[in-house]
Amino acid sequence: MAVKRDLDERLLVYGATIIKLVESLPSTIAGRRIGDQLLRSGTSVGTNFEEAQGAESKNDFAHKLQIALKELRESNYWLRLLAKTEMLPQETLVVVIGESAQLKAILSKSVATVKGTAKTKGIEK
Repeated sequence: MAVKRDLDERLLVYGATIIKLVESLPSTIAGRRIGDQLLRSGTSVGTNFEEAQGAESKNDFAHKLQIALKELRESNYWLRLLAKTEMLPQETLVVVIGESAQLKAILSKSVATVKGTAKTKGIEK
């Protein structure tokens, strides 16, 4: 259970970091568009993970984790795009991009584990 709590906290911190990053973006057309997309995808990772905790079945749990992973991948893209366009200092982005990559690996492994468990128990579609 400590691992889940640690992941809960990491996702909460990740979402808060995304909010702060978006707030620091320039108020240009590109800054606003990227900011909107990043804010939506980056903050929904944690909410989808939380929703997974109340899943009605293993399949539902896996599906909700997959949605969280999809949103994390999208936010990782926007972060890398910000790095490429140099809208924010690289040192600001390198840490959050690294955390995003780590979280992506954790959620990918979790989805694979849950799907593997579902397959071995014959409960996957």
